[in-house]
Amino acid sequence: MMDDYDVHIERWLKDITKMFYDENAAIKYLNKHGNIKIYEVYEKGIPEIDGEVRFCSSITYPGKIGDEYFMTKGHFHSRPDTAELYYCIRGHGYMLMERENGDYVIEEMYPGRAVYVPGYYAHRSINIGDEPLISLPVYPGDAGHDYGTIEQKGFKHLVVDKDGKPSIIVNPYYKE
Repeated sequence: MMDDYDVHIERWLKDITKMFYDENAAIKYLNKHGNIKIYEVYEKGIPEIDGEVRFCSSITYPGKIGDEYFMTKGHFHSRPDTAELYYCIRGHGYMLMERENGDYVIEEMYPGRAVYVPGYYAHRSINIGDEPLISLPVYPGDAGHDYGTIEQKGFKHLVVDKDGKPSIIVNPYYKE
C-alpha cells in the first residue's frame, strides 16, 4: 500500500457481483458470508494529462466465488493505444489481457515480475494465491479508464479453479 496516496478505491463483492460469471454463486456468498472486500486501489493524484506518468498500488485479495478467483473489474484505456506496466510486489496471480475481438494473452504475476500490457488490450489482475496480490501499475497520465465496456460485455476468457489448478475457460455469458 502507498503511504502517501490521494485516492482510495475499494471494490466490495456487492459492488461487482455482476463481474463474476456465476452471479448466483456471488449472491449465495453474500447471503452466507456477508459483504467482503475483493480489491482496493491507492492512487496518487497525478494530473491526467499528456506527459505525466500515473501510478497506484493495487491489492487483490485471495478467494473465489464459485470456481472463479477474485479479480479486479478490468478495463480498457480511454485512449486505447496506451500501454501499462504492472510490477508485482507480493502474491501470485495472472494478468489477463484481451482485445475487443477476443484475442487474449495471460501472464503470470509473482514478486519481482513486471508485466507489460500493450495498448488496445483490456486487462485485469486475478489472484490465484492464498495471500494478497499486490502490484504497482504505471501508465501514461492521459490513458484514462474505460470500465463500461467490460461491465457491459465482460471478458471472453476467465480464470477458474479446475481440480485445484487455475484453468482458462471461455465465458459462457460473454456478449459479442
